[in-house]
Amino acid sequence: MRRILLRSGKNPFDVVPVEEALHRDVIATNSGNLIFSDAAHKILTAPGTEVVSNGMRTEVAAAGQINDEYDAFVVPLANAFRPSFEPALKRLTRLIGKLKIPVVVLGVGAQTGITYDPARLKAMEPTVRAFCSAVLDHSASIGVRGEFTEKYLNDMGFRDVEVIGCPSMFLHGDTLTVEKRAATLAPDARVAVNGSHTAMHGGGLHKIVSRAHARYPNLRYIGQNLTDAKQLHWRDVNSPAGRITLMPTHPDHPMYREDKVRVYIDPQTWFDDLRDFDYSFGSRIHGNIAALLAGTPATVLAFDSRTLELCRYFEIPHQRLDETAPDTDPAELYEKADFGALTGNHRDRFDRFTAFLDKNGLQNTFTHGDGGKAFDEKIRALPFPPGVRPWLDSDPASLATRLNWMYGRVSELTADNTRLKRELTRARSGAKAAGAAAGSGSKTSVYRRARRVVGGPLRRALQPVRQPSQKGRGAV
Repeated sequence: MRRILLRSGKNPFDVVPVEEALHRDVIATNSGNLIFSDAAHKILTAPGTEVVSNGMRTEVAAAGQINDEYDAFVVPLANAFRPSFEPALKRLTRLIGKLKIPVVVLGVGAQTGITYDPARLKAMEPTVRAFCSAVLDHSASIGVRGEFTEKYLNDMGFRDVEVIGCPSMFLHGDTLTVEKRAATLAPDARVAVNGSHTAMHGGGLHKIVSRAHARYPNLRYIGQNLTDAKQLHWRDVNSPAGRITLMPTHPDHPMYREDKVRVYIDPQTWFDDLRDFDYSFGSRIHGNIAALLAGTPATVLAFDSRTLELCRYFEIPHQRLDETAPDTDPAELYEKADFGALTGNHRDRFDRFTAFLDKNGLQNTFTHGDGGKAFDEKIRALPFPPGVRPWLDSDPASLATRLNWMYGRVSELTADNTRLKRELTRARSGAKAAGAAAGSGSKTSVYRRARRVVGGPLRRALQPVRQPSQKGRGAV
């Protein structure tokens, strides 16, 4: 049995309750990650091959075990070449440097502005160079998301670079069907909208969303960040992103109060819900890819290089957000959207993707297996939790699940505290001074952990739900 270790937040078949998913951050801060990691898992599940999620663990100390137990390490990435991801990229490079098995990168991207100016990436160039060198020591080529990232690496001297897009788009293999149900978008149409925090409050997307909210009673905002999900489930606004009242995920926003917001922690429920929508638009690339995979028309309002290069490669209907008027009606975007090139050229892109896999010694389920039939059947049989929705009620039934989970966490922390006390006692018996210092740090650590995990949600659970106010209406 050939075993592949896949960098992903969780196994696609793991059904994780909402509270635990948020606590463990199985979406790796953004639920879009699960769309391309689940797609990679399905694609690589060929006969005689087992794919195992690494849970996003990149400990260098695990290199020996990985070498002993796996035949390849596959790394699907998104916008990994960006300053905020540099520490994680360095850790990944150190791990790869210790591996003796093939390492294959699926669709890494560089992130800069909409004009493709790489100046902001100059300082991290040594880190990117080290990462790509380490990868190419273990593989025939490196797969990138699009034209900008290809040129970025070519300019650094790397030639074994192939544009393959993102594995998410090949979830259904060489087939992709997207059709408009009507020539125009009716006022009662079901419309999904998405947007990053930066695009919403920095790019003016909130103005477009606000006007769409007034025009379309069946509008739904779909968030993707961990902070978005925590706002919906715990009413947690204790972070810089969580305090942006322009976001529909904020408890003060009218769309929150109207239960018109969702965050999905499993791709399957995301696809299932979007299948019933007429249209999707916004700045989130995977928010709109989720719609396309569900067969629902979508338009991307590109805000940076990572979204623009993918849209150009896959010929997804798009336009730049900075060239989109604040009073734009989704119906205008819908009317202009043409999906002929997206679907008509999909097979060619799929063949390019599978050729990349072949070149790097990886089989795929569509060429070598059952086309993902067994994978899909297993997924459809699992009871994934529905999308996370706004916490609007305070009845005992609604509180029960949350409070039971918090009670369990208190029990775990209590057991952890007991263990630390035992360790402290043993340490004191050997070295009193060192033991006292260790004891102080340990007690403080457990106390702070308990406050962070349980304190905030418990306080919010006991607070009355805010009622609509004039201030809330003005925060859109």
